[in-house]
Amino acid sequence: MKICSICHKISARDSDHTDCVEKRRIELEDESFRQQIPEKLDMAKNASDLGIEVKAILEHLTKEKDRNEKA
Repeated sequence: MKICSICHKISARDSDHTDCVEKRRIELEDESFRQQIPEKLDMAKNASDLGIEVKAILEHLTKEKDRNEKA
């Protein structure tokens, strides 16, 4: 077990959480790329079938949208 260097919570793995790594990668991606992601996703599918990478992307975009609306 180890402490995740991104979220600072306990990780059962010997490395950072996979979703934390993906969130960090998305945060560092090009802005135009992030704007195109929702257009490429088919949200009619069951949300539980989404991969961990897609869940991380959606969570990040939702948080970013909320921050932009508050500003």
